[in-house]
Amino acid sequence: MRADWRLVISVAIFVWICTAKAQQPFRVMFYNVENLFDCRHDSLKEDREFLPGAEKRWTPYRYWRKLNAVSQVVAAVSEERLPDLVGLCEVENDSVLFDLTCRSSLRALGYRYRMTHSPDVRGIDVALLYQPGSFRLLESREVSVPSVREGFRPTRNVLYAKGLLLSGDTLHVVVCHLPSRLGKTLVSRRHRQLAVRTLSQLVDSVRSAVSRPRIIVMGDFNAEADEDLIQEELGDRLYEPARSSVSDTEIKGSYRYHGIWETIDHIFVSLPLMDSGSRFHTEDGKRDIVARPFMCEPDKTYGGLRPFRTYQGPLYKGGYSDHFPVVLDFEWRFPGE
Repeated sequence: MRADWRLVISVAIFVWICTAKAQQPFRVMFYNVENLFDCRHDSLKEDREFLPGAEKRWTPYRYWRKLNAVSQVVAAVSEERLPDLVGLCEVENDSVLFDLTCRSSLRALGYRYRMTHSPDVRGIDVALLYQPGSFRLLESREVSVPSVREGFRPTRNVLYAKGLLLSGDTLHVVVCHLPSRLGKTLVSRRHRQLAVRTLSQLVDSVRSAVSRPRIIVMGDFNAEADEDLIQEELGDRLYEPARSSVSDTEIKGSYRYHGIWETIDHIFVSLPLMDSGSRFHTEDGKRDIVARPFMCEPDKTYGGLRPFRTYQGPLYKGGYSDHFPVVLDFEWRFPGE
């Protein structure tokens, strides 16, 4: 199996190098990787379930298998081009990002990263991997959701990054992981609304500072795009391009719960990025959910397929994640073309 990972990634590198000088899409990917924890205890976090002696028996072998599984998914998403930007959530700390980008099968691809250091009780964060050759990082920072002040449990910070593209455009990128729905209670809805309002204020701060800003907001929103709490705060600021019409009709979302498909992982863009006359833009039909056969397993309870996850409760399944990644392609022209 290890040889298969290396083969997939080697092919991806070969294709990338051979086409580097041609005009290629700029690809953005978001992936909830499902509890990418290391095997060490952080005394300030509730991470004991992911230790070798805990019920889940999270051993170094399983940890490195998980890192290479994430690498395999990134390679599978690549197709004609590796993702230039990869947003991740449910990553524990800087150590796992270093291992992923510098010590796993992904190391040859040259990704750099930025991540948050959130007050989340479990210690999970969000991160952005980027290709420095196509996204020159100018600035990054994290924005706190004022959860504790409003009487809620601490949640993940929002990651903001600004970079310069080869087209000459400045791109503003936001990665988030909104609070859980927790049974869809009123309290959980209010907490998620607070997080969405924090996103809205961040987007507004960029819009007030820049004329026609090019903004990407991606993450696990724990909500469908048409839910009221998303539309009320972001509906007039951001747009989610339509999914590709050639997508696998059996895979109807990025997440499946009790046999019901949901798309709770999103990549939104500001309206200037939908302008086909711009040097850097996208359009409807350029977004997709990636569900390669090796990332799926039969749903024995409800029929059909579902994401092949790492754990189901305490049971180790050895899969990839309980979410599928989402991708969005952009077209670009270089200055002077």
